[in-house]
Amino acid sequence: MSAARRGGQGAVSARARATVDALEHLVGGLGTGVLALVALICLVVAVATCLVGIGLYLLPIALRVQRVVADRERARLSRWGPEIVGPEPVPTRLAAAVRDPVVWRELGWVVSHATLGLFLGLSGATLPLYVVTNGTNPLWWYLLPPSEATDTLSLVQVDSGWDALVVSLMGLGWLVVMVALTPGMAWLQALPGRRLLSPGSGADLTVRVAQLTATRAAALDAHAAELRRIERSLHDGTQNRMVAVTILLGAARRALERDPADAGVIIDRAQDAAEQALAELRAVVRSILPPVLTDRSLADALAALAADSPVTCQVDADALDRCAASVEATAYFVVAEALTNVARHSGARHATIRLRRRGDQLSVEIVDDGRGGADEHRGSGLLGIRRRVEAHDGTYALASPIGGPTTLIVSLPCGL
Repeated sequence: MSAARRGGQGAVSARARATVDALEHLVGGLGTGVLALVALICLVVAVATCLVGIGLYLLPIALRVQRVVADRERARLSRWGPEIVGPEPVPTRLAAAVRDPVVWRELGWVVSHATLGLFLGLSGATLPLYVVTNGTNPLWWYLLPPSEATDTLSLVQVDSGWDALVVSLMGLGWLVVMVALTPGMAWLQALPGRRLLSPGSGADLTVRVAQLTATRAAALDAHAAELRRIERSLHDGTQNRMVAVTILLGAARRALERDPADAGVIIDRAQDAAEQALAELRAVVRSILPPVLTDRSLADALAALAADSPVTCQVDADALDRCAASVEATAYFVVAEALTNVARHSGARHATIRLRRRGDQLSVEIVDDGRGGADEHRGSGLLGIRRRVEAHDGTYALASPIGGPTTLIVSLPCGL
């Protein structure tokens, strides 16, 4: 199969996935749109009844309902992109709640989502129905009464097979419309939530401090784990080999006094043990900082990893300036661990490593065509990758739907 044909199939597959994801977003937004409409009605009733005094008791309840619905939308948007951290609970006193800017931003989102968001959700849910109903019209139009045998918009009266074929072509047109418009509709539906439900600058600073505290703790844990691993490797491997060399040399010295012929055999065994100890010591050194990163570029080091991988692997790397040694080492170990996972767990036949530098960020992307379903909580080494990346204040994103493909994207600040 030619590269152009593979590229075309990949583009079609990517567009199909984007359409399905967009439909899922729109339908999810339809659910929160209905909840936003309920919250808006509660707020309107509460404000209207303030004229007779009852609304003063209903308004705090309506604001809490608004917060619950807004938190539901925050959770939904966090599943499809950067996490949106929820604010503190609504103040219990009505005057404080009215002065809270978060409450007003949530009110703006409720109005927007209960109207535009609900409309986009309904449209997104309707388009697949139009595609299926019109596309299959030739199969069942004759079962309907003549007055009801039309397309979904009642534009074409179906009286014959040719009319049904026209309606079927309209279904194909609706499919084109769905593929072309649903990603933009999903983006537009989520935009007010991203803008209005995200925390303010002060909250961003608080969240940032909390993130840095967590990543600092993770870095210290990762450092301690690395020291334990090195100590264990030296104690269980190299040290035992050196003890064996010492014992064998002592035995050889005693053998020289009794039977010089046996001393040669013992010395050979001591030499083998010393060579094994040296090989294990080199392996420990390479696991701390691979010498290949010093002698060659990061792209060359990743090419060497790809060449050693049992899965066919391609490296796509731009010409990059050198980054800090710790950043390059982290990128190297991320790729090494990812390729190990691909070989052991994914069942993939091909993997691709993309290395890019965007401004002050070093981006590493590993894609494989395996079975998917990767989960960092199943002991596959992905949690270790996350901790290594977050220790450098980087970002980590994993997409691995059942059936594949699996995409791991790591971004590291390279201005350190």
